[in-house]
Amino acid sequence: MTTTSVLAPPVAPTASARTALRPLAPGAARITGGFWALRQERNRRDALRAGHRQLEDSGTLANFRIAAGLEQGEARGMIFQDSDAYKWLEAVGHELGRGDDPELRALLAEVTAAVAGAQQEDGYLNAVHQLRHTREERYTDLAWNHELYCYGHLMQAAVATSRSAGDDALLEVVLRILDHLVEVFLRGGHPGVPGHPEIEMALVELHRLTGRADALDLARHFLDARGHNANGKDNPGYFSDRVPVREASTVEGHAVRALYLAAGATDLAIEDGDAALLEQQRALFATTLATKTYVTGGMGARWDWEAFGDPFELSTDRGYAETCAGIAAVQWAWRLLLATGDPAYADEIDRLLHNAVLPGVSLAGTEFFYVNSLQLRDGAIADEGRSIVHGRRGWFDCACCPPNVMRTLSSLDQYMATATEDGLQLHLYASGTWSGGGLTVEVETAYPHDGQVAVRILEAPQGEAALSLRVPAWAAGATLTEGGTSTEVSPGAHTIRRVLTPGEEILLELPMTPRFVRAPHRVDASRGAVALLRGPLVYALEQADQEGRGTVDDALIDPSSPVTEHRIDALDGVVALDLDGAISPAPAGDGYLPWDAPAPEPAPHTWRAVPYYAWANREIGPMRVWLPLR
Repeated sequence: MTTTSVLAPPVAPTASARTALRPLAPGAARITGGFWALRQERNRRDALRAGHRQLEDSGTLANFRIAAGLEQGEARGMIFQDSDAYKWLEAVGHELGRGDDPELRALLAEVTAAVAGAQQEDGYLNAVHQLRHTREERYTDLAWNHELYCYGHLMQAAVATSRSAGDDALLEVVLRILDHLVEVFLRGGHPGVPGHPEIEMALVELHRLTGRADALDLARHFLDARGHNANGKDNPGYFSDRVPVREASTVEGHAVRALYLAAGATDLAIEDGDAALLEQQRALFATTLATKTYVTGGMGARWDWEAFGDPFELSTDRGYAETCAGIAAVQWAWRLLLATGDPAYADEIDRLLHNAVLPGVSLAGTEFFYVNSLQLRDGAIADEGRSIVHGRRGWFDCACCPPNVMRTLSSLDQYMATATEDGLQLHLYASGTWSGGGLTVEVETAYPHDGQVAVRILEAPQGEAALSLRVPAWAAGATLTEGGTSTEVSPGAHTIRRVLTPGEEILLELPMTPRFVRAPHRVDASRGAVALLRGPLVYALEQADQEGRGTVDDALIDPSSPVTEHRIDALDGVVALDLDGAISPAPAGDGYLPWDAPAPEPAPHTWRAVPYYAWANREIGPMRVWLPLR
């Protein structure tokens, strides 16, 4: 047991790692108010406790106790059910770093003891596998049994509870697992690779925490063994095992798998100082954004295999955009930001958090979307359990997303800023305090609903220092005010390099004018339509806000007309947007007309849009992000 208990960064490159930027030190990042503080409060107060109850109700925790010989019974749930508990443990570890809580600490101790009790004498640990399979069947189906994937999440939980919660009990379990894996895969020559990547970045982080070189060796082994269908499956592309990692030019297959693998590859490039691998990952990220990413930042277009589709295959009502894929994309972009310092990656994290991750959790914090489609049609049938037609749910049979959201919100403070030797870089905007590079600043803002960001210098060195503020790519016309003088600043990282005085305030004003964007012409599902954005937020028409007879299925929009703003207190005070348009007449007959026949005359109508993340918090009804043109 260690003694510190402060929020530490989830990614902490070693001193010798090649990065342009560094995460802030433990305890140097703190969200204190505003938009994200409210989400974190509900996550801490309600979601983490509800998550523990769900882990009990689903049998996840009982599986560990049965494997430990403390209870009788059979395993319940998915073969990878252990991972749900591990993500929850990681969330609790981060949260205890944000502020101690006796109840959460007691739950951490309880679950940790159950996990440790299930570990076998040689270090092997997978409660469900132990109860359903023989010892001889270990690692015989790495593609589907996910033993290594579960280890990855346990390792990340151990790192979080050690660094942030000051508790090394899980770390002791994980080091025994590492010894076991080295024996099986490095010394023993087991030829398989993880069917579900995740352990790669976990092993790198374990190396960063403990200095164990064999953890880095194992991560490198798993990365370089991929691309040769090591597990002998019919669809190696689904497992990101068709093309060697260092040769991949596009992401393919299961979206979460591919994105976790890319994050691990970027981690390895950072620690190895591998410039070629880093450039390949940067190119891969750019291609992903250009050809396989929704306007929300969501990734993964196909329900079938939860996969990336072909380039520009981005359907709306059948879009998948799994919440876990949004989180994985944040993790990849964060590592690329650390490696390069390029603010474009912070732009993407901003988009992802607000529009690909946040829609996955209710405003209350306790119900979740697995899938984040961009359209719900009138008359849609509630079929498959992941469908948005059901609304957000408290848990799922495959419950990967809820605890993934929990751990992301619990660690979010550390994603806001970075440091260099001579300064501090603010990438995302939330009310709070951040320290690094000799500077401590306090930020006050109502972002993303308001574009004013006030930065107050609390501590500064006597000499020159550098304070960098990101101006988002969409924020043309932003202004910066220092000492009463305002200047226009261009999108990108704007750096103030001078002697900074404690007590002085710098004001960044980001224009929040609503704007419309269109999709690339190859995105057939969105051709002839526009999406509405304000600041970093993507907007949607939700039936709950519409007056009169109009259904959003028949909405037509005129982007040249003025847009007016309103507040909706019932949705935590979001800014709603009213826009002029029309209602297209409902189709008659079979709906198909000669191409040159006159179009039915639409009726003028005003439509109200709300931030996409806030939809489905009042009722479930028709919704759309892409808006056909009048």
